[in-house]
Amino acid sequence: MDLGKPRWLSKPSAVNVQGLASIDQSALLRRLGKLTDSHLASVKSAIRDLLAL
Repeated sequence: MDLGKPRWLSKPSAVNVQGLASIDQSALLRRLGKLTDSHLASVKSAIRDLLAL
């Protein structure tokens, strides 16, 4: 799913909902930014569609 270029990233970006994986929260070093509410809603919708929920 295309996110365009969020202001907190240096390049255009995307979310790969077909390649979801979990990681331990301790592996996260720092927060780069936050998705807009509309982008987050789109990601959630894509995940629901993928999982047929």
